[in-house]
Amino acid sequence: MEEFVQSSGEHGVVVFTLGSMVTNMKEERANVIASALAQIPQKVLWRFDGNKPDTLGLNTRLYKWIPQNDLLGHPKTRAFITHGGANGIYEAIYHGVPMVGIPLFADQPDNIAHMKARGAAVQLDFDTMSSTDLANALKTVINDPLYKENVMKLSRIQHDQLVKPLDRAVFWIEFVMRHKGAKHLRPAAHDLTWFQYHSLDVIGFLLACVATVIFIIMKCCLFCFWNFAGKGKKGKSD
Repeated sequence: MEEFVQSSGEHGVVVFTLGSMVTNMKEERANVIASALAQIPQKVLWRFDGNKPDTLGLNTRLYKWIPQNDLLGHPKTRAFITHGGANGIYEAIYHGVPMVGIPLFADQPDNIAHMKARGAAVQLDFDTMSSTDLANALKTVINDPLYKENVMKLSRIQHDQLVKPLDRAVFWIEFVMRHKGAKHLRPAAHDLTWFQYHSLDVIGFLLACVATVIFIIMKCCLFCFWNFAGKGKKGKSD
């Protein structure tokens, strides 16, 4: 994989991880995507688990798994085709890689819409996009410097922290070691019994209260019913 990336020359590479989310991608969709990837001068690393598309170009390599974060951090990576998962979005922003978003479900359309609004991504529809649409989207984010500038702005914001995340993680690990497990930070929930933890005692008390109220109401209704029924019988007998 490293040799393939290094041999990309000045054109660079494109990282594509959509296929990992669509394990049963239709042959027609796979061929549309492969045809589009074959039209760009960059080399493409595609995470794809399925039959090799008939239209796959010589510039595209298929892998069942790829080190996504490492590839996005590679200086030759020019674009990222993503389904819009939160982790992938954060990694692309961190490394300053413009995106072509093809959201599928859940929070992905919203994530890609945010990136599109900030000028860091182009959004496509998986079911309706053509090879031309995907190829043009890739050429846009790669060749238009505004996309790179916009995603780098987001990257600088993400990197601008008081303490680096790694240093913060190291501090808290050492903090726990210095204080012998940091028992004072241990959640009190660990000291509860299982029925207290699940609030079964509270639920039981509330159910008992509700049952008592219902019982009292039913008794009052029955008392009133029998009282009025008794008066009715006396009136008829008179």
